[in-house]
Amino acid sequence: MTSTVASPGELLRGWRTRRRRSQMDLALDVGVSTRHLSFVETGRSRASRELLLDLADHLEVPLRERNALLLAAGYAPIYGESTLDSAGLEAVREALGHLLAGHEPFPALVIDRGGDVVMSNRAVGPLLGMLDPAWSAPPVNVYRLSLHPGALAPHIRNLAQWANHLVHRLERLTDLTGDPKLAALLAEVRTYVPDAGPSSRDEHVVLPLHLAHPDGDLRLYSTITHFGAAWDVTLDELSIETFVPADAATRDLLGRWRTGS
Repeated sequence: MTSTVASPGELLRGWRTRRRRSQMDLALDVGVSTRHLSFVETGRSRASRELLLDLADHLEVPLRERNALLLAAGYAPIYGESTLDSAGLEAVREALGHLLAGHEPFPALVIDRGGDVVMSNRAVGPLLGMLDPAWSAPPVNVYRLSLHPGALAPHIRNLAQWANHLVHRLERLTDLTGDPKLAALLAEVRTYVPDAGPSSRDEHVVLPLHLAHPDGDLRLYSTITHFGAAWDVTLDELSIETFVPADAATRDLLGRWRTGS
């Protein structure tokens, strides 16, 4: 039986191609000969663990895929993968909780690589109050929630623009990671929204989410941050997405939700 498991050389060549790097360019950056890199990719030479990690670093390979590369080469993975509720991540979990709470009354959430929400603050709930409660049952996926025609999509006034933004974001993440689960999610969400083509620019310098809500329209800017120097797969794949008001009316409405007025 022929094995379908990719060799380390095949994985490296795939990442180099994905990053649009030539063998010569990458070899110069890492400090090896182009000939040696070619031999590693074709399986004629076995790369050391240190060389594999150096190559992975220059190719910006995510930690999960670095572990897979090491395993394919016969080395033990070096990056741990903890659950967010594990004792070892207690300090991180506490820091995330403080960050989310400190952002109130504005919405903020923590999502994993696949877009599933793992933590959120109290300001997120009122935003989803107009939807069927089933959409708030975990796991909540931000891409499905935003673009599914039975969820937020009918309430997004600038849906064509926002859908293009989210699809492009997921396309970029899929290309960056090579994750087949993300590729499947991308194919799924593309069926939810028609191909609107290039979205038009409006007066905003940053694209807002323009959401129609029974209590009043909201316009929100979003920002995304990541952990720096993460050495754990789980932390490497987490993103903190925060929303801030794009106008005074949105700021006032979010403030009233917080006070219950």
